[in-house]
Amino acid sequence: MRKKLLSWQALLLSSAGRLELTRTVLNGLHLYWTGGLGIKRIADWNKAATGVHLWDVATGMESLWVKRIHSRYLKSHSLWEVKVRSTSTAIWRKILAARDWIKPKTEIDVKAVKGKNVSVGPFCTVGSSAKLGDFCQLHPSSHIFGHTELGEHCILLAGTIVGADLPGSTILGRNNIIGYHAVVGAKCQDLKYKTGDECFLYIGDNNDIREFTSIHRSSKSSDKTVIGNNNLIMGSCHIAHDCKIGNNNIFANNTLLAGHVVVEDYTHTAGAIVVHQFSHVGSYSFIGGGSVVSQDVPKYIMVSGDRAELRGLNLEGLRRNGFSSSEIRSLRTAYQKIFMPVDANLEGIESRLAEMEQNKELVGFPVVRALVQSIRDSFEQDRRGICKYRHWSGH
Repeated sequence: MRKKLLSWQALLLSSAGRLELTRTVLNGLHLYWTGGLGIKRIADWNKAATGVHLWDVATGMESLWVKRIHSRYLKSHSLWEVKVRSTSTAIWRKILAARDWIKPKTEIDVKAVKGKNVSVGPFCTVGSSAKLGDFCQLHPSSHIFGHTELGEHCILLAGTIVGADLPGSTILGRNNIIGYHAVVGAKCQDLKYKTGDECFLYIGDNNDIREFTSIHRSSKSSDKTVIGNNNLIMGSCHIAHDCKIGNNNIFANNTLLAGHVVVEDYTHTAGAIVVHQFSHVGSYSFIGGGSVVSQDVPKYIMVSGDRAELRGLNLEGLRRNGFSSSEIRSLRTAYQKIFMPVDANLEGIESRLAEMEQNKELVGFPVVRALVQSIRDSFEQDRRGICKYRHWSGH
């Protein structure tokens, strides 16, 4: 630094120029001083710079220095729990010392229940009624409110909010990942909800809930919002009150489900779709991008459009999920007989379903029986019927 300040270029600078040069040199140094030159309070500058370095390490910022710190000093340990070693450098000691005035900003109520090896980052909040299972991880600025339970190995990424200070509970199973700034277990947006009523959300195991997703609790104490196991819910999705989601579903970005929607298993939605309240989406179905679904989607069917119409079987989904060629052929034949009848004089869908049930060859396949029953169920009382379909005939 002395050489830079006394170089011949510096001698040609004005007083203001020399002051700016000094500031530039100081800002480029990764040293931690105890004094100053009167230009600024070096002690405050050191504290702020140390905090920035600590934050970079805590958040895993993409840089060679941060990677070196993780590989050499942290390895598999938490930044907030690693101890200072005799071999630690002076800078690393300073950074670890900064934990003392950053970490206390994390608020963990003494009544909260923590399992073994739970990691809680800075600026987190854990309420008094929270229960954290073994090996849970709360990344910086994630928050847990109300009566909320996390199963083992759950991960809350930065900015996540789980639960709310409401009567009722939010329960998560094991191995769930909640993405950045997702809100899970918030109060519903149903005006019929009465303040003080219990409301519930239950989420199973192994779900990946991505960034900015919102999932709401039930609208009344006699119901609950339920999400099963092994679901991938991509960014900015919304699952409203009292929805029932099964297992192994994939919801692409901006999938929006209104209240009381039922989604069975192994469904797949493309991006930017909306589903009307009280609609049912059957297993192994597919909803095309940008669709507005205002009625039920039967099992195995592909729909798309505004308003969504039946577009045939979800053939690719059936193949990927291990359906045999004979099962797919039987479903194709059944679909044609129900929705594309050759006989133009054949009566409505009820007659075609009855005819299907008399076809001993086709009803011998469980998948065909499941398709027929799925369609029948959609016309029961309080159901919305199935999505529209085009009438085709051979005439």
